[in-house]
Amino acid sequence: MQRFEKSFYSKTSMYAFFVTLVLFFTVWVGTGNFQHIDMALLGYLLSSFIFAIGLTVRMCSWLLRPATHQVVKRSLKNLKNKKRVKRNLVSILKTAFENIFLQKFIFKRGIYRGIQHFLIAWGCIGSFAITFGLTFGWMHFDLIDPDTYQIVVMGLPTITMKAHGIFAEMIYNGLNITAMMVLVGVCMALARRIVDKDVKVTQRFEFDLVPLYLLLAVTVSGLLLTVSYTFLNGWMHHYITLVHQITVVVMLIYFPFGKLFHLPIRPLATAVPMNYQEEWKVDKRPCKKCGATYSSDEQIEDVKGILQAQNFDLQLADGSFLADYCPACRRRMRVMKQLNMEAPKGNPYGPIQTLNGIHLSGFGKKRSDEFYNIPKEKEKVH
Repeated sequence: MQRFEKSFYSKTSMYAFFVTLVLFFTVWVGTGNFQHIDMALLGYLLSSFIFAIGLTVRMCSWLLRPATHQVVKRSLKNLKNKKRVKRNLVSILKTAFENIFLQKFIFKRGIYRGIQHFLIAWGCIGSFAITFGLTFGWMHFDLIDPDTYQIVVMGLPTITMKAHGIFAEMIYNGLNITAMMVLVGVCMALARRIVDKDVKVTQRFEFDLVPLYLLLAVTVSGLLLTVSYTFLNGWMHHYITLVHQITVVVMLIYFPFGKLFHLPIRPLATAVPMNYQEEWKVDKRPCKKCGATYSSDEQIEDVKGILQAQNFDLQLADGSFLADYCPACRRRMRVMKQLNMEAPKGNPYGPIQTLNGIHLSGFGKKRSDEFYNIPKEKEKVH
């Protein structure tokens, strides 16, 4: 295996090669030896391969981060533990339903933001599912008779449907439905970023607004295609198709390297209760100073490992670590440090030593005379 890895520039390039190879194989299977490739979707197919390679590269760099690496390592260890099977299953299903499907974590910040995020998230997921299914040839339609279609998935015939039935119309307009969801959600998000002054202060154009503009361009151009061939007899259809394809290609290339990347990594949220909560939202780790429970042993162990990997030395004079104390005690220790009153030894009136070399006076009590180097009475006589 090591000799095989050396034939690639890096592990990331090796993983990207395997992802491309697997996708190519699925296209071969889904299209029946490339017999059902839709040449009108060739541009989308090529950009989808670029999207997959970019997503693999971005995912690998994300997994190399100390925090992510530690959480993934802990998750794999817990998943292999046979004693935790029930606990793992319950926490994964519960978190997936509440935080991923219902997205309660966003609704806690407000109903408006919750609806906005829900529409964008599920609109994008539905659009990606339909687009990739058709683009990679995983799904296509066969005409059984003039009034009946059959859905073929990965070369296997599945359900049949009336060509003009309600179910068929929902299938035909699947992208229109998801596009409307994204359009409404994006308009709500842009309105909030225009009206809310607090958001305007902290937002960045390239990080917060560009993805919204890209989603807006993709959805509007896609919906205009439907308007063109449904109500305008195909007027400007060819040009709108080119514009829509360009917007989709740009969005797919941008996706792995912008704010939208949080969509594929969001499932890692299921690892938090699975790894660090023995009971749902119940802490077990006692604080070293006050004894109040504030976390779990596994989480504190991982925090120490992450900080050590990043060369953060937060070990205290007594050998304990800052992570061994609850947030309230940490704030208390910080205040006492600033007051030069964290320990009985030493000069409590001395200046506070800061990292930039500037001395700030201690303000717990007045400064001692030694701080000013005031000469003693005998020195004054001479």
